[in-house]
Amino acid sequence: MIFGSMKHLGEFSFLEEGVKECFRYACNNDLNSYEQGRYEIDGDRLFVNIVEYTTTTPENRFWEAHKKYLDVHVMLKGQEQIDINFIDNMRLKAYKPEDDFQSMEGEKNSMVVLNPGDFLVCYPKDAHRTAVAAGEPELVKKAIFKVCISRWREQ
Repeated sequence: MIFGSMKHLGEFSFLEEGVKECFRYACNNDLNSYEQGRYEIDGDRLFVNIVEYTTTTPENRFWEAHKKYLDVHVMLKGQEQIDINFIDNMRLKAYKPEDDFQSMEGEKNSMVVLNPGDFLVCYPKDAHRTAVAAGEPELVKKAIFKVCISRWREQ
């Protein structure tokens, strides 16, 4: 996992080109004006989901990880806590390949709080539970970039 601020992207030049593409897209497009939905940047290789929801308690949320895509969460509006752990510390449940969704159960090891302009990159071994209220529940808007990594892993 990598947690940072869009204000300091120069510190993250070591990241994979696919992640840097996400940052360039976020900087060159007014994502706040986008409606909810999926927006293709380069077909299934790179796309962004714009989501809006109200944060809630951890008990109302679920753990997830992904094998084919890594996530780049970029907070646009509001504040959200994302609980994190490693999948090696979790009890894995069914993987749904059609949705690239690994469900699991377990406890958080730590958490991050995303404010507007913050980002979190989640790799395949990074369990994350999103949409947790950081204090009182609130409406958030977030861009979740999906970067296909299955090609990297096959090389």
